[in-house]
Amino acid sequence: MDPYRDVVSHYEERYDEHTRLEADAVGRLELIRTRILLERYLPEPPATILDVGGGPGVYATELTEAGYDVELIDIVPRHIREATERGVRAQLGDARELPTASDSQDAVLLMGPLYHLQGRDDRIAALSEAIRVARPGAPVFAAAISRYAPAINGLDVGFIDDPAFAGLLGDVTATGRHVNPTDNPDYFTTAYFHLPADLGNEAREAGLERVEVFAVEGIGWVADDLGERLDDVPSRKKLLGLLEQLETEPAILGASPHLLAVGVVRG
Repeated sequence: MDPYRDVVSHYEERYDEHTRLEADAVGRLELIRTRILLERYLPEPPATILDVGGGPGVYATELTEAGYDVELIDIVPRHIREATERGVRAQLGDARELPTASDSQDAVLLMGPLYHLQGRDDRIAALSEAIRVARPGAPVFAAAISRYAPAINGLDVGFIDDPAFAGLLGDVTATGRHVNPTDNPDYFTTAYFHLPADLGNEAREAGLERVEVFAVEGIGWVADDLGERLDDVPSRKKLLGLLEQLETEPAILGASPHLLAVGVVRG
């Protein structure tokens, strides 16, 4: 049985990834901060970019509109349909075995696969495939969810009051592995949550050089007035400056819901 069948089913039938990054202030912050980090390391357009596990194409759409030559690959048919409707070139594929020529991309994004590959060998395979298809010197971006995100989110929205959810947290904290035995899609699907150091180590083991791990939302998600801060230009500038100042601080990384590893392919 395909261990990732429930992942496909989750996104195909129960969860709308299409609107996640715009649904609330924390999602907006993730989108803004990820854009900042991509812009910092991406080559200039019209560079070729492979967006692996790019979902419905939120980043791929923006990059295409900015003049990049983007192709999206995802394991979920719904995401391929939605990305195509956005005008993104997209096809079905598995991050562990990409249908892409070697040394053909100026940058590779892995913005989703590491969330759901529970086996370390599978995660290394996905990272290694990204390296294979990238040209020497190209940046590779690998997103992950923090090991402590379920506990932080569960406390924030009250999930920990449900014994079914609370019972999952011990195993998740100890191993990073998460399986949702309930019918509640808010409790996510089969997933893996990284320790910050482990994300960097996996990227290096796969062969990336000059690897850095960044806190995406950092401590910004805890602000009660986050939405208002993002809407107000001076307040937004102050917030983003603070998050940039702390983005690689080891004591902060684990408290950020999302992490982003950035490295380059050996030249």
